[in-house]
Amino acid sequence: MLRPRGKLLGAAKTTSRSALAVVTGAGSGIGAAFAVELGRRGGTVVCSDIDEAAAQETADAIAERGAKAIAIRCDVSRIDDVRALADEAQYFFGAAPTLVINNAGVGAGGAAIGDVPLDDWMWTLGINLWGPIHGCHVFTPILREPGHAPRGIINVASAAAFGAAPGMAAYNVSKAGVLSLSETLAAELSGTGIRVTVLCPTFVKTNIVESGRISQESSDLATKLMRWTGFSAQKVARICLDAHDRGELYCMPQIDAKIGWNIKRLAPQSYTRAVGLVSRANMHG
Repeated sequence: MLRPRGKLLGAAKTTSRSALAVVTGAGSGIGAAFAVELGRRGGTVVCSDIDEAAAQETADAIAERGAKAIAIRCDVSRIDDVRALADEAQYFFGAAPTLVINNAGVGAGGAAIGDVPLDDWMWTLGINLWGPIHGCHVFTPILREPGHAPRGIINVASAAAFGAAPGMAAYNVSKAGVLSLSETLAAELSGTGIRVTVLCPTFVKTNIVESGRISQESSDLATKLMRWTGFSAQKVARICLDAHDRGELYCMPQIDAKIGWNIKRLAPQSYTRAVGLVSRANMHG
């Protein structure tokens, strides 16, 4: 079996403990769970979200537990916003951040390629792919600056990065890009002490369906799968932070993600054909 670990040997110190952390999309879901868990681990957290009020709620929840946090509005699809986020974070910390989590994302799906409006493509890629690109572009040089604290970047992708589910093209492509971005960044930072982890969950119990551009049929199915098989956002955040502390490149918190990853690697053509047949059967069944 191929193991989706990509463990970096020699990674002794943890990154998530007492981190100076920046989390995008921290107003809800996995982002909020990451932020609160980092506060619980003694970190100081910048909670960033396009919805500043939601980010403030997360920051307040962290402060109630005795840790320091601040809310900053940021549209990750805009490079100027991300640059401003970096400046404000460093001012708040009084130092460079030690952990950046590029989490902000949206859901999209329900139509085939050619039927999906190009506006939906641009909206999805602007947030899901350009958001992490902007985050890595702005924060990687800052993390590369000399320093003794363990440093790292976590990019939130999805099992959709390799799942190839029909009707989810824009979302799939955006997450596949985040996976490749993370692998490339890890290769470029090899030997620097900066860890990179890419999170690829399947279904997580969040509000991404309600806040995305998803057809009603796909939304209903996703909601049922989240309810039946989804992990809580808190559990996913804990698993991912622990994997990052161990120096693992890939974090696939659920068994179905690991199984899909292994089958796709071992028999990619058969896997893709099977996904199409299953999807077609569901559509007509």
